[in-house]
Parts: sequence; C-alpha cells; structure tokens
Amino acid sequence: MARPYICLLALAAMLLLGVATISRSRGLRDKAHQSAPRIPSQFSQEERVAMKEALKVFPTVFKTSFIRHEVVGEYSHLFTVHGSDPSLQPYMLLAHIDVVPAPDEGWDVPPFSGLERNGFIYGRGTIDNKNSLMGILQALELLLIRNYIPRRSFFIALGHDEEVMGVNGAQKISALLQARGVQLAFIVDEGSFIFDGFIPGLKNPFAMVAVSQKGLINLMLQVNTTPGHSSAPPKETSIGILTAAVNRLEQTPMPNMFGDGPTKMALQELANEFSFPTNLFLSNMWLFRPLVSRLMERNFVTNALVRTTTALTMFNSGIKVNVIPAVAQAIVNFRIHPAQTVQEVLKLAKDIVADDRVQFHVLNAFDPPPISPYDDQALGYQLLRQTIQSVFPEINIVVPGTCVGNTDSRHYSNLTTGIYLFNPLYLQPQSFRLDGDHQMIERNLVESEAMGAVPTPSSL
Repeated sequence: MARPYICLLALAAMLLLGVATISRSRGLRDKAHQSAPRIPSQFSQEERVAMKEALKVFPTVFKTSFIRHEVVGEYSHLFTVHGSDPSLQPYMLLAHIDVVPAPDEGWDVPPFSGLERNGFIYGRGTIDNKNSLMGILQALELLLIRNYIPRRSFFIALGHDEEVMGVNGAQKISALLQARGVQLAFIVDEGSFIFDGFIPGLKNPFAMVAVSQKGLINLMLQVNTTPGHSSAPPKETSIGILTAAVNRLEQTPMPNMFGDGPTKMALQELANEFSFPTNLFLSNMWLFRPLVSRLMERNFVTNALVRTTTALTMFNSGIKVNVIPAVAQAIVNFRIHPAQTVQEVLKLAKDIVADDRVQFHVLNAFDPPPISPYDDQALGYQLLRQTIQSVFPEINIVVPGTCVGNTDSRHYSNLTTGIYLFNPLYLQPQSFRLDGDHQMIERNLVESEAMGAVPTPSSL
C-alpha cells in the first residue's frame, strides 16, 4: 500500500508526535542510514568496532548537550536524554546491534549487501534488529535538528550481544541503571509487528503489542554406556536409548496453557474481523474456549502461543562407522509459556523421559518475565496503541499478545513492570523465509524502511 508519509519508528514510536513530516524519499536517499545491514556484526571484535563507527552518521545525537552517551561492556551503548520535567518517570527504548550468522547460501543477494531489489531491502538485520537501531537514532537526530526537547527523560539502550544472551550488553546496562536508582515507566523493545496475511480468513492487517514473552531452557540430555563393536552390538546402545528419550519428548507436548490472558483477549478483539463460524467461536469464548484451544494446537505457529514448545536442535554421537559409542548427547530447546516456570518444565521433561539412564544438564535457563499490564491505566501500552493508530490510520485493531521468543528486555524487568514489544513494520509472509539452520532470509519492504512522521503526546 503506497502512502506519501510513512514512519520508520523502529521502536522510537514514542519519540515523534507533533513534528513536521519527513518524506519517504528523503529517508531513502540518505544512503548512510542504509549502511547498517552491510556490517555483519556477528560477534567478532572487528565487526563490533565497525558498527560502533557506523553510529557516527548521527552527529547531532552525539553532540547535543542534554544527551549523555556511555559505552557499556565495550560495545553496547547507553544514551540518556534529559527531559525538561524531572518529575516525570523516564522510559526506555531498546534495540540490538548484533545479528545471527548468515552464510551466503540460500540468499537471493549477499546477506550483508543491503541491496534494494523488487521493492525490498535485503540484509541480515533488516528485520532483526538493525531497523530498530537506525530508526531510533534517525528519529532522534531529525527531532534534534528541529530543536526538539522532550518533557519526559528517556534512555536508549543498544546491546551488542542480544543473540548470545545479552550478558555483556543489556545485563550490564541494567545493572548500571539499577545502581543509579533508576526506575522506568515502561520499556519498548522488538518482538512483535503489524501482521498482514499471516492468519487464514483474516483479510485486514492488525498490530500486536506483545506484553509477555517466553522463558527458555537449553537442556542437554546425555547417555553413557559401555562402548562396543558393531559386529557384536548390545541390545541397547547410547544412541538408541537417547533417541527413544528425545522421541518421547517430541511426541508428548507440554500442557496446553490457553486461558485468561493476552492471547485470549487478542482473539476476542479480532473476532469481528472473521467470517462465520470463526467469529462466533471467538466472540463466545466462555462456551467455545476448549474448541478454540484445540484449534490453536493444529497450526505450529499458533501452537507456540498456547504452550511451552519442545525443539530438538542438536544431536551428537559416534566416532566411527563400526564403533558403538560410549556417549550420546542431544540438546533440547524449550520456550517456556508465561504461565509456567523453569522448574515446572524440567519436572515435566523428566517425567516424560522416565529413564534414569538419561542424564539432564541445564546449559542455561530463565523464567518468563511477568506479564506487563495492558489495561486502560497502563501508560506504555496505551501510548503505543494510540501512536500506532495515529501513524497507521488503516490499522483498526491493536491487540495484546505474546512474543514466542525472548529479547534483551527481560534483563530490565528489575527496572519496570511495563515491558512492551513492538516493531512498527508490516510483516508479511513474503518478508522472510526460513532456509536451513536458523537461516531467516530477511528482506524488508522499502516502504517499511522509509521515514515518516508521528505525533508526540504531551506527556512525552
């Protein structure tokens, strides 16, 4: 859908209301701002330094007197933007600099080219998450050029290691702010979008603001047996025992947790967008909730919204074709539903495997953060909802939801009760495809990357 003015807020949706519009064409002509996808930033020191240098295309941000810039954990950035009214509680915008690796195979263009083709900008990070990084800073740069001074102070935190748990980036920024006694009104991070064309039977796009996100367990299962030779195999081998164990985990889903909460509310608010009989089911959840719950299980995407998911991601054993190995190992990735905890999922996994020969080793784990408020009194949620509908007037529905992954924002749950995940991009099935191991082939609509204008509430 072409429109003359579009907003690349990328999580900076809260920054911009009441300023003059910036044309889409101007945003795209500024090629310096398209440089980010061309820097791999996959964790090497050289790439992180290059990304640090790339941020210098926003000189006004770095030289403005009421903005304090700090480097944390060597490569992460913390900007403190001081507002005119210190009585207002500050908020924070998040993005991350790093991306997952991207070998050239499977991409239509090189993954770090940043090339524009057929209406898309290609590149690792165009969706996750350099669009947010550059959008926030570009929005702030343009506002500062117009002598913008916010009423409410805010922080911008740019982590450099979100894809590898955020220990040296977001975690250290959070500890720094906590030591300074900072408490936040709300946080906005990546994690949800304007969805267009993903749900069968739903013709119109809708925005989802995630108010919860999943926890995680990376669990290694290990079996130790006596090694042997393939010419005289034992009845059971380490590989066979472990294969049976992980098969039981795959074939026994975790409990369906569909009930009161953001997913149920989202479906109820979307009910009128569907035709009969779907609209009837969703409008009368008091009667049809068990049916809706079972229907959600039938699709692997919606299934992830109603339960803790179980994914076997690695399996390692064997050293030679005729040697029976002593050790077999597998890694299972659990994404924990917000209604469950790490300990609950571990107990369920052990009960499902039910084999004392299988050892359980937790590699890393964390509980889901608490669900953020999304009622009429929730400042962050309501500001996002109002801003989304102001910038995208064609979006009639904004619903709460759950992020089936997790983001750097979980490290800041000690600073606020309001964590909201939203990236103001139109996400369509053609925006990406999955290819190979964790290879999300990212391409972002040029229209979504363009800069527009957003009104700013007086409270900001």
